[in-house]
Order: sequence, then C-alpha cells, then structure tokens
Amino acid sequence: MENYSQITKTIELEQYGIKNADVRYQLSPEELHKIAIEKGQAVEASSGALAVNTGEFTGRSPKDRFIVKDDVTRDRVWWGDINIPFDTDKFDALYKKVTDYLSNKEVFVRDSFACADEDYRLNIRVINEYPWSNQFAYNMFLRPTKEELVGFDPEWTVVNAPGFMANPEEDGTRQHNFAILNFTRKIALIGGTGYTGEIKKGIFSALNFLLPVYKNTLPMHCSANVGEEGDTAIFFGLSGTGKTTLSTDPNRSLIGDDEHGWTAENSVFNFEGGCYAKVINLSRDNEPEIYDAIKKGAILENVILDADKNVKFEDTSITQNTRVSYPIHHIENIQVPSTGKNVKNIFFLTADAFGVLPPISKLTPAQAAYHFISGYTAKVAGTEAGVVEPVPSFSACFGAPFMPLHPAKYAEMLSAKMIESGVNVWLVNTGWTGGPYGVGTRMKLKYTRAMINAVLNGDLGLYNYDDYHIHSVFGVAQPRSCPGVPTSVLSPRATWNDDEKYYTTAFKLSNAFRENFKKFEMHCSEEIRRGGPQRYAF
Repeated sequence: MENYSQITKTIELEQYGIKNADVRYQLSPEELHKIAIEKGQAVEASSGALAVNTGEFTGRSPKDRFIVKDDVTRDRVWWGDINIPFDTDKFDALYKKVTDYLSNKEVFVRDSFACADEDYRLNIRVINEYPWSNQFAYNMFLRPTKEELVGFDPEWTVVNAPGFMANPEEDGTRQHNFAILNFTRKIALIGGTGYTGEIKKGIFSALNFLLPVYKNTLPMHCSANVGEEGDTAIFFGLSGTGKTTLSTDPNRSLIGDDEHGWTAENSVFNFEGGCYAKVINLSRDNEPEIYDAIKKGAILENVILDADKNVKFEDTSITQNTRVSYPIHHIENIQVPSTGKNVKNIFFLTADAFGVLPPISKLTPAQAAYHFISGYTAKVAGTEAGVVEPVPSFSACFGAPFMPLHPAKYAEMLSAKMIESGVNVWLVNTGWTGGPYGVGTRMKLKYTRAMINAVLNGDLGLYNYDDYHIHSVFGVAQPRSCPGVPTSVLSPRATWNDDEKYYTTAFKLSNAFRENFKKFEMHCSEEIRRGGPQRYAF
C-alpha cells in the first residue's frame, strides 16, 4: 500500500478550466477519511470503515449516461437507449459550467492507473468535489508509486461534481444529473449525483471502446481468479448474481471482482485496484473474505448503523444496493500483479427468479455466444417500483450499460477466444430452485460453490453422454451428479414436483429469451441463433 503523505508535488488545474482552486493532491486514504468526517459528510463505523450516504442517487442512472457524438464515435458506437448521443457544443458549454462551479473551491485530485498489464495501462486524473469520492478513486483504481507520479501524464480525466445540478433545457441533459463520455477530449464528466459507481463505470465504459477498437482486446464485465496450477477462471454476471462472492475463494488468488481485459496473447488483466461489492445481508459465515475487508480504508455506502456504529447489513431502508469499496489488498489471497494466463473455465452467472434453469449446465460454443449476447438475469418483486413478480432482465454481454460498441462485436471476440483457448463455458443459476421467487427458495451458496469447485477440480470437465441430461427446453447439458450437491438439486424440474407448472414457466422464459434476441439476429450467424432455447410448445 502506497503512503502519499510526503508527496510535495503540486497540481495546477487552470488547464482544465478550474481556477483558483484549493487543490488537495494525492492525499492518503487516512487523510481523506479524516476530512470527510470533519466536514460532516461521513461517520466511522465500528469496523473503522467510512460510512457515507450518496444522497438522491444510490445507484447508476442509465438514462442519464451519454456519449458525445463526434468524428471518433459517430460510426463506431451502437447508438440507442443505452448509448445516448450528446452534442459536442452542449458538452463544451456544460463542461465550462462544471469547471466554473469547481473554481474557487477545495477540490481533491488523484492520479491513478487503469489496467494492471503495463502494455495496456491508462493514465487517469480524477478531480473530485468531495473527499470521500477521491478516497473511492484511491480504492478502485490502480495506485502509482511515488516514483511513477514524477512526470505523470494523464491521458483521461474524470471531473466529478456531485453538487452541480444541470439545467436540462439549457444543457441538453434529461434531468439535473449526468455522466458523459467525450472520446475526443478524453473526459468523463459527472455531475448531480454522489453515487461513486459512476466514477469507475465511466472509465470502464471508455475502456470498453478503446480496447477492442485500438488494442484488439476483449473488455469484460466479470470477476476472475487463478488456481495454484495457474489456471484462470472468469465469472460473468450482472449485479447480484454472485461475481464478487464466488470469485473470492480462499483456495484461489483473486485477480479482480468486476472489470477485466482478455488480450490477443491470451492473458487476462484487471482494470482496477479494488473491489466494489454489494453488502445486502452480508455475513462472515457466508462471505468471510468480503466481511473482513470492511475495515479502515473501506467505504460503506448507504448502510444503516445501529447505536454502536455496527452495520445492519439486512437493513435496506435506504436502498437494496448497499455497497462497500475497498482496495484489493484488503483481501488476503490476491494475485500480484492482477493478471492471469491460461483461461480454462468461464462461468455465466444468472439469478433466475423463475426457478427453471439448471443450477449448472455446460454450454456449446454456439450456446455460449447466445447466452453472452443475451446476458440474462431476473428482477424480483420489490427491487423496482411496479415489480410484483419475476421479470426477465437482459443486459447484452452481461454489461450493456457500459458497452459502447454493438454486442455482436464483443460476442465475436469472445467466441474467437473460446475457440483459441479451448475454454469450457458454464451457465450457473444462483437464483431460485423448487419454484419461482415467492414459492421456491434461493439456491444455497454452499451448493453453488461445490458445483464451481467441481468444475475447477476437473470433476465436471469431461463430457460423457451418460453423465449429462439435455434440458428439453433450453438444450443445455446439465450434469446428473456433482460432488457435494444432492442429486435432486441438479434437476430443476424435479425440484418443482409439478411438471405442468414447471414447463409452462420454462417456456415463458424461453419465449422471453427469443423475443429479446430478435434485435441481435441480423448481426449473428445461424449457428449462434440456434444456440438459444426452443419456442413455446404448448
């Protein structure tokens, strides 16, 4: 861990349009922790972690994420509801407003890296209005040494002003908050929201454009770890499906928990220097590594503390999206540097609230491409206004909100890498069994861990017809047995005890897959199209 307390380098911000600012450069996390408390912006939990409330926004605001449409992006970006175009002149005017707002204020500046592989490294300067936002940047990006800070030349800049409110009529935004990427000026401009995830996702989105276009490298919304034999495992999944939990394994070294690149040389590298985990219902028994990482230096977001400053992890009165960020060195078993080779297994994690997908199944290359493009999980009652029963949720490449290019581009790259490396791909249901949400129960974490361990140990690696059953709706190969898992759990149909209800629900979900995939069909081969489930047969 770097100690920046003796750094004497000063930074001038006039080049960014920020004038007469009181610049606090490269402060240590301890200093930022103290300042946030002194300003009344945070409190210290009993664990020593900083606890903050991000305000109006406790999560990302996808409809307020924009990309400047210019010569760099015009013919490359997949424009639409996810990648919303923003006018160059409007950006320039709004940027000036934000920098005028930050002028004459105390601001916190941090120089950082993204991408653990030095051949792909991106130099980043983060300019924050709040000290705890700057501490988040310390946690989540890669930390330069004092020597590396000498002559540091930032390529991208993040300007983060949570207290600035846009005027939609003048500024071209949808409402007062915004997160805008400008690939020509190499700026991520964030305002009107204190949710720190916008900072890391801004750079992640930029890399999702830069790496495929300029570096022939596949960016991935995934976690990754490496075994004692040097085999790398990759875990794709949307929020709440278990990426962080399942990749944080005492028997394997963690590469990273959320964002990675897969190079043409078949190596994997972490974009980040930290972890950003959900803490809803967190316990030491189920997730000891994450639980113990919540200590001095970590930042808790939107949690409720009791009278003794202990976190009430079950309390979702502010949001279900309670979070903690911490530098990766808070985890004991990590890979240094955060890179890996020899990718052997890929896991697609889904929290199927319909309860019809097998707890684990092996995918063919065509099925893998289909499910990667689909990026399925499900919303359950209570997570959003109006959701009263399970609702299918599809996010292309398990990260559509962060993917500037067409999903087919990322799927093509993944398919090519699968073929080159001979990797096995598995679909893992961390959701419901024995019925849909409200009837069945959530898959036990110990069973999911046992299934993943069986794959990593080679117990499920070989395909023998007699050892697998082909699912009659989704066509995936589900194992008939697995060490540490009751045989009854492996067949979702058997857990329902009602074949008619099971198949009715399974075909309902398969139709949702097919309907969602229509917008991708013209960009995909017939083989990939055939990798999906059957149509309704009743």
